[in-house]
Amino acid sequence: MTSSTLEAGAAHAPTASEYIKHHLGHLSTKHQDSPVDFSIINMDTIFWSVAMGILGCLIMWLAARKATSGVPTRFQAAVEMVFEMVDNQAKGIVHGDRSFIAPLALTVFVWVALMNSLDFLPVDMFSALFKLMGVEHVFPYHRVVPTADLNGSLGIALGVFALMIYYSIKIKGFGGWIHELFSAPFGIAMAPFNLLLNIIEYAAKTVSLGMRLFGNMFAGELLFLLIALLGAMATTFGFVGHVIAGSIWAIFHILIVFLQAFIFMMLTLVYLGQAHEGH
Repeated sequence: MTSSTLEAGAAHAPTASEYIKHHLGHLSTKHQDSPVDFSIINMDTIFWSVAMGILGCLIMWLAARKATSGVPTRFQAAVEMVFEMVDNQAKGIVHGDRSFIAPLALTVFVWVALMNSLDFLPVDMFSALFKLMGVEHVFPYHRVVPTADLNGSLGIALGVFALMIYYSIKIKGFGGWIHELFSAPFGIAMAPFNLLLNIIEYAAKTVSLGMRLFGNMFAGELLFLLIALLGAMATTFGFVGHVIAGSIWAIFHILIVFLQAFIFMMLTLVYLGQAHEGH
């Protein structure tokens, strides 16, 4: 390879900002021109969300199918530990019928944990794979972690919001829920202020639930990209720093991945538990 070829390759190599911007792009139905555009669909987020949902259901189905009353396998023991942990939290938080809420919380935990775990895949794996298959023009952008997309995390949070409204109406009745919106917490004489406060409370719960998960996973994804850039440095320091920093952050990120899934599950239980109670 001649020096001119090397110089040409270096000239066409993306800069650090271009590399990060490319990896943070989504495979969308169209280009986003404004900060808010509800006509855009991030297809990679939808694909991996559905894929992890199917995988989570498959894991739970296999655990139930292979469950025995004798000495459990390691897989069965691990699933039973997760189930008991979620069920115990549901018992302590939700006072009422938990026949649907406990399985819901387990589904949320497993689903979010699986989506978060996609962050452990190498950041350049899919771009290299698409290039090898010759379809990089079909998939110019591709983000794997659905929870690092604000649309994905807020979408789940909106599902929890719908359940909050559902259980508030189911437990208190539609009239009771409307009365609570106007009378709690300061009494019916302060109805306009009570309604405004309750609307803000519902909005704050939903937005904070989604933003917390998104913020933590987006920061983790960005740090992995920065570590990958460190490894791209053609020096011994760059390689060694990439291996050491990547290993340390990957180990620490295991805690973040499952902790965020646990927090999301706990907040879901707390919000649904509050829907079962009156002010």
